[in-house]
Amino acid sequence: MIVYREGYPWVGIPALFSALSFLAGKKKLGLAGLFVTGFNTYFFRNPRRDAPIYKEFLVSPADGKVVVCKIEKKEEWYPEPLYRIGIFMRFWDVHINRSPVSGKVLRMSYFKGERNPVFSEEAFQKNEKQVYLIEREDGLPVWLVQIAGVIARRIKSFVLPGDDLLAGEPIGIIKFGSRVEIFFPASEAQLLVKTGHRVFAGETVIARIPFAI
Repeated sequence: MIVYREGYPWVGIPALFSALSFLAGKKKLGLAGLFVTGFNTYFFRNPRRDAPIYKEFLVSPADGKVVVCKIEKKEEWYPEPLYRIGIFMRFWDVHINRSPVSGKVLRMSYFKGERNPVFSEEAFQKNEKQVYLIEREDGLPVWLVQIAGVIARRIKSFVLPGDDLLAGEPIGIIKFGSRVEIFFPASEAQLLVKTGHRVFAGETVIARIPFAI
């Protein structure tokens, strides 16, 4: 099983603890260390994902279940209505988040907040979050929001403003949590998911938006 580099300490330290415990004759401690090693290996797993080659497709940024699927206005971001897709990552889902499009990271904004349950609208408004504005190669803006929950302890970004991304490329992780939301212009978008759908980061096509040449 491939482990993303962010998980190396989480896997290596308990593995070392387990080995030392067995060498010292502490079998129960060794087994506990093996359990933690196995759990962290599973949590930080990084399966191969192959994004569709068509530029007009937006792929899911996260593994999980679609819990929000609607159109709303966010005039501080964009003058026209946006589709908002919220994805809840269950504890056993792959937690590496991926870019929904090929393009450039224009802006990143971090907000230190509360740790409300991620099922509530209050979580989006008040919880700790990292917001990315990614511009597709044709200028289409896409906003990605990582939201920490009650259990999540840290949002970790792998990219910086100015970075060029490929669709499906890892951009960050929420350690031990929780929810990701994606916003994109609704005017020409053909939505391909709905509430309740199971999606996979970097693979599931969530919308089609014609590519401006």
